[in-house]
Amino acid sequence: MGEPIHVPLLDLNQQNQPLAAELKDTFARVLDSSQFILGPEVTEFERQVAAGVGATHAIGVSSGTDALLLSLMALGIGPGDEVLCPSFTFFATAGSVSRTGAIPVFIDSLDDDFNLDLENAARRVTDKTKAIIPVHLFGQAADMDAVQRLASAHDLMVLEDAAQSMGTQFGEKKAGTMGDLCAFSFFPSKNLGGFGDGGMITTNDDALAERVRILRVHGGAPKYYHKAIGGNFRLDPLQAALLRAKLGHLPVYIAKRRANAATYLERLSESTPVREGRLLLPSEMSGRTHTWNQFTIRVTNGKRDALMEHLAANQIGSAIYYPVPLHRQECFSNLAGVEARLPICEKMADEVLSIPIYPELSTEQIDHVINTIANAPI
Repeated sequence: MGEPIHVPLLDLNQQNQPLAAELKDTFARVLDSSQFILGPEVTEFERQVAAGVGATHAIGVSSGTDALLLSLMALGIGPGDEVLCPSFTFFATAGSVSRTGAIPVFIDSLDDDFNLDLENAARRVTDKTKAIIPVHLFGQAADMDAVQRLASAHDLMVLEDAAQSMGTQFGEKKAGTMGDLCAFSFFPSKNLGGFGDGGMITTNDDALAERVRILRVHGGAPKYYHKAIGGNFRLDPLQAALLRAKLGHLPVYIAKRRANAATYLERLSESTPVREGRLLLPSEMSGRTHTWNQFTIRVTNGKRDALMEHLAANQIGSAIYYPVPLHRQECFSNLAGVEARLPICEKMADEVLSIPIYPELSTEQIDHVINTIANAPI
């Protein structure tokens, strides 16, 4: 027998080491410049992201979480306001709403794409509702036509949360162009992953872009003259420069993720656990372009943990995104309405398991994942 096949959930070395020489040259360039706060590296990265997304403006910020928080601040969200957001998502979506003093209003999910249920959202609108945050979860866009209909009907602002979804599309429109503002993340595990924290805000609104830029630097315009109370939300030039070195590779990264997902979907669909309904596969919705930041399966018979242990015993990484929906988190227990059930996202939290999907997976590794799942004792 040969060496056992190891398949981590993510292998950053496989992506970054082939670029090591360019990345080291980039570091040297920034070091030699002594420009360590904003400056041309950030400006050029912003220009390239705006062009790639198709947005008029892109503003580099310190993290994906700060992209959400700063966007809400720029939209004027504050105490007494309510913001609709999915419960089945990463904490930062609702946490950023709470940090402005506003109230996150949690929405259930759809069974077919993990994204927010707009019919459920419509029932939660009140006269205090000021905005909605559709999250393009796991790399697939939310139904932005339905989002915009709801927003138009109730005069809501729209903040896209595309932290996991740079490059995804809804019809012909790319994430980053379908709301008043959009927040991206460059956390290392993302499709365009940096070397620490980093984020970006995009918009087609000139006035909002200007407000974001002012709030990014403590609200100073010009420096030391403060029109508003902002914060330190700047993207570091080193992060911007390193991300620029990877940005041109993003279409290839996404194409490889899509190819890996297609292989999983084709071959796992023939497996016994899927045919017998014990395992549900994710899907790419018609008219959308999934970028597969995560490939998330669902174990429907209560044996999700058994599958996770089986994968680990065969040296395959996996993770649960997310084990507890936000309306069940302790820090939100004092909010009105959180006692209500959101049955779909609660079911998802009990069933979901994400398996390796990163671009550099070898054919041998993919075969090992598929065979291990197909023969799992679930």
